[in-house]
Amino acid sequence: MSSNSVKLDTPLRDAILAKPDAILDDQALMNALVSANERAMGSNIVDLRGIAMERMEARLDRLEDTHRSVIAAAYENLAGTNQIHRAILRLLDPTDFESFLQVLSGDLAEIMRIDAITLVLETVQDDGGSAAARMGEMLKVVAPGYIDSFAANGRGGPARQVTLRQVQGGNPQIFGDKAEWVRSEACLRLDLGAGRLPGLLVLGSEDPHQFTPQHGTDLLTFFAGVFERAMRRWLS
Repeated sequence: MSSNSVKLDTPLRDAILAKPDAILDDQALMNALVSANERAMGSNIVDLRGIAMERMEARLDRLEDTHRSVIAAAYENLAGTNQIHRAILRLLDPTDFESFLQVLSGDLAEIMRIDAITLVLETVQDDGGSAAARMGEMLKVVAPGYIDSFAANGRGGPARQVTLRQVQGGNPQIFGDKAEWVRSEACLRLDLGAGRLPGLLVLGSEDPHQFTPQHGTDLLTFFAGVFERAMRRWLS
């Protein structure tokens, strides 16, 4: 042993010998030991074992990151599923259409954590606007063809039941005074049955990341399916 070698204190050495696994499980300590070994070997020697360990550590870090991402996504999906279930159960409670609309603006918006919600119905009747006014600001009545244009945002293409997008402000015709605060929205197209014009449920959020094209639409598609069936009950 070189005269320059540093000897460990007896208590520390005894502690390491008593629990060597603790050293192996401590990544920071292992990195320090490997680095010390490389310095002792000199710069002209290639330590293949050290290189292999570095690669294994990098791979382990990637696996741990992936694991955390998968767990986080699973929890987020479970939370989203529970949220939609709660919203649907509340949606089925009202016994008249006026109460149904009140649920939209109150409990439903709170459960789904959105800042604005509007039900859009197409009609050919001249008094549609006055009828909507009697129902409150939650209901907007528009001319035939408006829903396709709004949901597609003027881009055309095949109609999708759920469209998610970020905006720099909502449409005042849809959201009224809340429009300027909307930064993302979900457009849920509603099939109201044979012989009826389509409907649209528009959800608006101040959070620009709540509804983006990268998000999945399965839960909202399911919610739209339940909502349109509830609407058919009221319209019948």
